[in-house]
Amino acid sequence: MKKQVICSTVFPLLCILLLFLSVEAQTCSPSGKIKGKTPPPGQCNQENDSDCCKDGKWYTTYKCSPPVSSQTKATLTLNSFEPDGDGGAQSECDNQYHSDDDPVVALSTGWYNNGKRCLNYINIRGNGRSVRAKVVDECDSTMGCDSDHDYQPPCPNNIVDASKAVWKALGVPESDWGGMDIYWSDTD
Repeated sequence: MKKQVICSTVFPLLCILLLFLSVEAQTCSPSGKIKGKTPPPGQCNQENDSDCCKDGKWYTTYKCSPPVSSQTKATLTLNSFEPDGDGGAQSECDNQYHSDDDPVVALSTGWYNNGKRCLNYINIRGNGRSVRAKVVDECDSTMGCDSDHDYQPPCPNNIVDASKAVWKALGVPESDWGGMDIYWSDTD
């Protein structure tokens, strides 16, 4: 009660500032930008409608992702983890390719957490359904537009990049695959 009186009468601006800082500490701000360059011919795989970097366009990078909770809001995107798929190289977690028929995902850099979620499962909820998927890769939010990243832009900081199996398990019509709001959480 005493704190409330102090905030409302004595230091209202200080209290507003502290509230703003506590909220700001829980967000994820951009860490920089990279300048896109046109990929060499045939070097950007556009399977699953993947974007290729554009010459001169600036792309935002992140070293963090929004805080993880029991219902972390994210954007589900479509990725192929197979050889010659739009995912590029083998998965970071196990140096393997994975079948698009297996429920596997790549997480944005902050959620990937330096590999701490590697080969662990997450729950994904969307379209009125739920699916359990294995984390096998990072969707790099810090770099892109180079051969290591298949000349694709950096991932936004709120991406769960999922195989076709995840989209199927969520019952999303194939014509709607590509981008969808979902919630995810670590499994128990």
